[in-house]
Amino acid sequence: MIEGLGDAGLSLAFAAAGSALGTGVAAMAAVGSWKKAFLRNKSAPFTMVAFVGAPLTQTIYGFLLRNEIIGAQLPATGANYTLQMIMGFAAGIAMGASAYMQGKAAARACDALAETGKGFGQYIMVLGIVETVALFVMVFSMMALP
Repeated sequence: MIEGLGDAGLSLAFAAAGSALGTGVAAMAAVGSWKKAFLRNKSAPFTMVAFVGAPLTQTIYGFLLRNEIIGAQLPATGANYTLQMIMGFAAGIAMGASAYMQGKAAARACDALAETGKGFGQYIMVLGIVETVALFVMVFSMMALP
């Protein structure tokens, strides 16, 4: 097996999949919110792009974890291989879920910001809290490496 693709690479793959889903959901909401604003001759807040991009960072966390797992230089045999597979899979799923849920929260933030023109700071804080889950998963997984 090519190192970093079949074992540790799972953290990157699943985190990136979650980022893709999360940014997609947020992007659809931003486009819809902009459309509503244009139809009402209201200003369309460009700051929604920050909401759309928020789930991308989980891909970076998956990449960093993958590199740490590879850097641990565990032999790809027996229990060590199983550890790498489980860690990459579980952490990737958790980070991907965080990205997807962050995208869903970002979609609601887009709708609320377009409707009211207020609350950008509060919405960003909420997205940061959801992001914290992925950060915790990355850090705690790195700490669990032998």
